[in-house]
Amino acid sequence: MQRRTLLIASASVPTLLAAPALVRAQVLDKPKVTIAVGGKNLLYYLPLTIAETQGFFKAEGLEVTIADFAGGSQALRAVVGGSADVVSGAFEHTLNMQAKGQHLRAFVLQGRAPQIVLGVNPKTMPNFKTVADLKGRKIGVTAPGSSTNVMANFVLAKAGLKPGDVSIVGVGAGSGAVAAMRSGQIDAISNLDPVITLLQRSGDLKVIADTRILAEADKVFGGPMPAGCLYAPQSFIDKNPGAVQALANAMVRADKWVQAAGAADIIKAVPENYLLGDRAVYIDAFMAAKGALSPDGLFPEAGAATAVRALQSIDASLKDVKFDLTGAYTNEFVRKALAKVARG
Repeated sequence: MQRRTLLIASASVPTLLAAPALVRAQVLDKPKVTIAVGGKNLLYYLPLTIAETQGFFKAEGLEVTIADFAGGSQALRAVVGGSADVVSGAFEHTLNMQAKGQHLRAFVLQGRAPQIVLGVNPKTMPNFKTVADLKGRKIGVTAPGSSTNVMANFVLAKAGLKPGDVSIVGVGAGSGAVAAMRSGQIDAISNLDPVITLLQRSGDLKVIADTRILAEADKVFGGPMPAGCLYAPQSFIDKNPGAVQALANAMVRADKWVQAAGAADIIKAVPENYLLGDRAVYIDAFMAAKGALSPDGLFPEAGAATAVRALQSIDASLKDVKFDLTGAYTNEFVRKALAKVARG
């Protein structure tokens, strides 16, 4: 009897050993995923590019297509419209969409501070003294409704200005934004690196607020403000937990890769067009933004509440909305990804 039991147990060992591979194959419920992003070249989304160029998505069995748009609001529309599965975008969009009755949830963090810089044009505003001087002026953002627009509105609100007191102009996140400032088409800009560092180096920008610096971001927003992340409709997450876990695994690896990387590593890892024709500027921009990028993909517990306060301060229609803060994000997938990294 004992021998028979031993034989049965022994016979089952190969099946048990094979089970993890079988489970992996079954769990990857959607191997092909489309991610929409607004301004892929920005350091704000550097972990996304690293996950792509270093093969972290492929290592998880994923075939990822990245659709690049001029700004985060357009990337969001792509997912809402069904042409993309996941957004690589600003965290606060998940809360904004709650107010519109749509449940989107963030599941892995790329940035622990917004990295957005608001600055004025020294050519068109040589006598600038305070934010109130921006009344009646043109402010360039990546795209209207994007996180750069939210940041600009937030700083304006603190100075007693309303969104309608300025003209918002979409200038993108690359050479077009630089050209708009240098030619005087806009009087101020709310944008990210490498655009900001390039304008600073050439003397075409006077910085007003800089959320690349963690302490300043916390001061501006009154607490930790989650920034770039991957988020998706809750229905997509519920239907494809395996794909979401694989995406989280790849992004956590990318977050950690970025923190361990030096300037030479970054230059080799990103496409040439990201550098805007100046490698030294891109390296400076990376060093300026590195501290604001997430080291582990986890969302801070107080982050959702900070984002709600920021949104409510600039949009009166949101003041009475009952937000589901825990429904805006989950750390479940990242915790599993971190455990996987720890196991090696």
